[in-house]
Amino acid sequence: MTLTMPDKIRQSDLMIKDNNKKPRRRKPGTKSKRPVRAAYSAKGSRVISATDAARSFSELLDRVCYRGETFVIERGGELICEIPNVKPLRFTGTDFVTLLHSLPRPDPGFWNAVEDATKQPPAVPESPWER
Repeated sequence: MTLTMPDKIRQSDLMIKDNNKKPRRRKPGTKSKRPVRAAYSAKGSRVISATDAARSFSELLDRVCYRGETFVIERGGELICEIPNVKPLRFTGTDFVTLLHSLPRPDPGFWNAVEDATKQPPAVPESPWER
């Protein structure tokens, strides 16, 4: 007598269904196994629902950070916000000098106030707790 295995075993064949059981929740700190499914907007950004974004927010941030993807969140069919990848600002020493030269010069009253503030620092009273 030879036993043969079927080509496909359905998950429902392996599980005993109990309608009284509550669905199991994910443990905190584990990633969602549900992939983020999305459509594309006219700009090339992925459009996902607010529910999918909330359920897989960590994965969404990873994709924005490491892959440079941009997502548009929609709620109720309306586009709500966009999550783009933020590139670090590049600010050189030359840019800083140019910024300093573009600022208005302070008036003489400002320098007098700075001198007064730095000449006499406020005295700290002696502590009654020290011996």
